[in-house]
Amino acid sequence: MDNNSVLEKEYEDISGVTEINDEGIKKHFKNIEPWQPLFELVWNGFDANANRVDVEIVENQLQGVENVFIFDDGRGINPILLKETFGRFNESEKHEDAAQHGAHGKGRLAFHCICNLATWYTKNSSGCAEISINSNNLKNYSGKLLPIDAQHPKLKTVTQGTYISLSRFTSNLPSLLDLREKFAIEFGWLLALDSNKTITVNGTKITTPCHEIIKENINIGQNHFSVSVIRWIDRPSSEISYIYLLNSDGHIVHKQLSTLNNKKSFFTSIFISSAWADAFQPKENLFFPDAHSSDSPEWKSLIQKLNEITQTIYENFLRQQVEVVVENYFKDGLFPTYSELSVDEGVWRLKNARALVRNIYMADPSIFNAASKKQRKIIIRLLDRLAVSNENESLLDILNSVLELDAKALSTLSDLLRQTTLDNIITTIEVLFRRQAVANKIKTLMNEHYKEVKETPDLQKIIENNTWIFGCSYETLGAEEDSFTKIARDLRNNIKTINNLSKDDIEGDDIAGAKRQTDLFLARRFPTIGPNGQQIYRCIVIEIKRPSISLNVKHLRQLDDYADIIKRHPEFSSDKLHFELILVGRKISSSDTEINSRLNGQLSKGELGLVSEDNKMKRYVLNWYTLLDSFELSNNFMLEKLKLKRSLYETETRQELVAELQQPQ
Repeated sequence: MDNNSVLEKEYEDISGVTEINDEGIKKHFKNIEPWQPLFELVWNGFDANANRVDVEIVENQLQGVENVFIFDDGRGINPILLKETFGRFNESEKHEDAAQHGAHGKGRLAFHCICNLATWYTKNSSGCAEISINSNNLKNYSGKLLPIDAQHPKLKTVTQGTYISLSRFTSNLPSLLDLREKFAIEFGWLLALDSNKTITVNGTKITTPCHEIIKENINIGQNHFSVSVIRWIDRPSSEISYIYLLNSDGHIVHKQLSTLNNKKSFFTSIFISSAWADAFQPKENLFFPDAHSSDSPEWKSLIQKLNEITQTIYENFLRQQVEVVVENYFKDGLFPTYSELSVDEGVWRLKNARALVRNIYMADPSIFNAASKKQRKIIIRLLDRLAVSNENESLLDILNSVLELDAKALSTLSDLLRQTTLDNIITTIEVLFRRQAVANKIKTLMNEHYKEVKETPDLQKIIENNTWIFGCSYETLGAEEDSFTKIARDLRNNIKTINNLSKDDIEGDDIAGAKRQTDLFLARRFPTIGPNGQQIYRCIVIEIKRPSISLNVKHLRQLDDYADIIKRHPEFSSDKLHFELILVGRKISSSDTEINSRLNGQLSKGELGLVSEDNKMKRYVLNWYTLLDSFELSNNFMLEKLKLKRSLYETETRQELVAELQQPQ
């Protein structure tokens, strides 16, 4: 039928019935958002090869939606084939076209979710028509052919197109600003693909959402493929990660899902342009046996190379993402605080734990993404403990078996754990060297300057920052707890002879000099695990006599008196409080026998300086020389072992580095 024959039937009724009832139509549009019917109508325009779509929203005085008008310059609706379009639902004339969005012919009826009446004015080479549908009777559409002079004014200046009027609204729409943002997210990939296509909402052009574009060129044999990978910052609302193949005319001839779907916060659209696509046909098309298809060896090789490119893009994205993720984990308190360690060790452990979490996240983000906050905290703290133990190789085995790591990821994790071991060794050596220097300085102070130490509080920070001197179990006593420290100090001051000095206490006769010195007192309480596995408070009290004093039986009795006062004090009567009272002096008086007798009586317990022990209390008497010599013996032993182990790791690392560099590039 030509145009003249159509125009002769100027007002011919072309009404009809959709091949489904109203309930069957409505069930397809449950839980639809108010703006989505507009999306469907805009998509219909682009499916009709439109380059321009204009949306106009008219509000009434109460800012409610009065009308919505949508114009597109597509090929329009063929009035002769209306039964093939409006007469069908979930099936349409649009077959085997990868560029189509609404290939099922149902999107036009979504309007009933927001308004009662939709009218289409259309113009194409077969004529002009008007079609209306009322939401009260969705399956029936009324239509009529229009003469040229009766067509809608919006279509008079174009050779083809469609103008849609929506009225009698039952739902409101978002603000224009929000609506434009939603349009940008929905249609951004299409606008990025084809710069000739535009959408306006009330005259404002919709821009492509925030994204980055990575371009690559791939050659397969004699065929050249230009690849553009668009990574979206926000997920397009209707677009999952597709690969699009475009021919020389820029038309989409094929699309398939990318291998990087369902990656958290990672959204891509991949466009491949090539003259090779000019001969592309769906693989089930038997009329073109020599055509290119997704089964062609060129396409399979292309997809393989493309997967390598997109995997690299994803890994780069993860590197950016992981820094934010790990920092958020730190702010949320998921990493240990390391309060029991020295400052240097705590800093190193946190750095190492963050590196480990970072690398595991890079290998498989789902380990953390799929876990709750509490589960992440458990995972991170277990990883931290295992990484610095002798079981870090076992940790690698576990991660490999669970994550099914590829060779590259496995090598990265292996290098990290090996480097962790080496870093741990080096850090420990550095800590031991620093401690050795501190011990040497304290020994010099006690040997050569004990008479000149006029203010023992000068030693306060030295002792507080180096409590490891008293043994490994005293490495970090933490900050003072005001209430416990105050009570402990007040009880100590109840011992009448605590500050009395006599000639028996001083080696030599410089009592006046000794009186200018003061004693040092530390008291700390912290939770720990008792000998029977129960939770207790460990209470440490350290009394350091002024350096000019030699310890004797009087000081031992002061320690006993202090222990007795603590036992009788109500606040310290809890079975959950376990005390360790430590008396430290420069040396034990050569004329004293009681302290040595008590020390010899506890030798079988194997605890340095132990002079008394009962159910909840231990008492110790220590002198600086015994403490410093004990540290030096153990420290030198550990240093030699660590140096040997460091040498082995450094040699292994150096050999592997040389071997790696010798590989052909």
